[in-house]
Amino acid sequence: MSAASTTSPDRRIWLLAWPIILSNITVPLLGLVDTAVVGHLPDSRYLAAVTLGATLFSFLYWGFGFLRMGTTGLTSQAAGRENDSEVRNLLGQSLLMAGGIGVALIVLSTPLIDLGLWLLDGSEVATELAREYAQIRILSAPAVLANYAILGWFLGQQNARVTLAILVLTNSVNIVLDLLFVVGLGMTSDGVAWATVIADYTALAFGGWLVMRQLKLLEGRFLRQRLLKLGAYSELFQVNSHLFIRTLGLLFAMAFFTAQGASQGDTVLAANAVLLQFIMLTSYALDGFAHAAEALVGRSVGRRRWDEFGASVRAATRFSLIAAGGASLAFLLGGQALIALLTDLPEVRATAALYLPWMIVMPLLAVWSYLLDGVFIGATETRAMRNSIFIALAAYLPLWWLTQGLGNHGLWLAFTVFTLVRSATLTGYYLSYRQKRWRASVDPA
Repeated sequence: MSAASTTSPDRRIWLLAWPIILSNITVPLLGLVDTAVVGHLPDSRYLAAVTLGATLFSFLYWGFGFLRMGTTGLTSQAAGRENDSEVRNLLGQSLLMAGGIGVALIVLSTPLIDLGLWLLDGSEVATELAREYAQIRILSAPAVLANYAILGWFLGQQNARVTLAILVLTNSVNIVLDLLFVVGLGMTSDGVAWATVIADYTALAFGGWLVMRQLKLLEGRFLRQRLLKLGAYSELFQVNSHLFIRTLGLLFAMAFFTAQGASQGDTVLAANAVLLQFIMLTSYALDGFAHAAEALVGRSVGRRRWDEFGASVRAATRFSLIAAGGASLAFLLGGQALIALLTDLPEVRATAALYLPWMIVMPLLAVWSYLLDGVFIGATETRAMRNSIFIALAAYLPLWWLTQGLGNHGLWLAFTVFTLVRSATLTGYYLSYRQKRWRASVDPA
């Protein structure tokens, strides 16, 4: 009997979740260093350029997050079946796909960057500097996407500590090079871009070394027909296509929210940006438990052990509800203090406080979408995730139109309903699938 099978579901969830949560917390640290380094340059245009460029790549790379999610789900199921050859070849397929997309992004970089910066609509001077920044940053696209695949592959094998190790290394190298290039060598926004590119390829080299170590523990071999024949990618393409569309829907929902807030003035835009940081803080914990659910659920599906499946979902639910409840309570009791920590502008503080009640209820509504995304990724039932976004958008956009007279409260109401409908739709899919697909009675004889 394996150690994993004798460990309680709660302990398995926690052992997988804590490195991911800690990894998530390291991400804003890099942003703070970038801002501090460039923010001390004599001209504010450099900070504006880095902000525009970093925003562009956040959206661009987030759109290809399926390379992490899809790889996790399929790998965890293959690991559950103890099919080492499949685990090995899924890595090869995901890396080839990541490399191909990364090269395509470099080839198409000029129109993509022009379109992205046009949509972000910065000042002329900042936009030109941001274009220079982006033309450097895009060079790391193959490394960034390959790192997604590597992280997903390790998580699918229930090794979350690799995520922590790679992100800590990436951010550490990036911070050191930021200081060296900008403070030491007198570079500006271009120095920040080169620091990120070098850090991304350093992470890829480290991840590749970890992969080679792991491959020595796996039986089987890479199969030419699995790696070079397009038909062999059908399952990966299907899973990833649903995830890609789902992510585009989420990006649209967030971009629409930001645009409508901006139309109400700079103060409302800034206040909404502050409150969105509350959602980001909540996601650090909820993502950790959702990612843990991906690995454990996928393993259970691969083994067709529906008792383990249910136990893993219940354990992830307990942790997620504790985290969501804690976040809501923290926002209720300390929301004003957190707003003050994030901004010292009196009008922005006052405006953000006016809409703080929406943040108090948000974690309790959003927790189900985070958790069930993890369940569906692990089970590779990504069509449900795609459909939930369309259904949620069908509620979000009409409600926003009907409540425009309520101003920013109407916008927050529409966004909250978007979150609620998404959670409710995924819950409905889960209950249906649990009854019809994910139960012992459907096991083959």
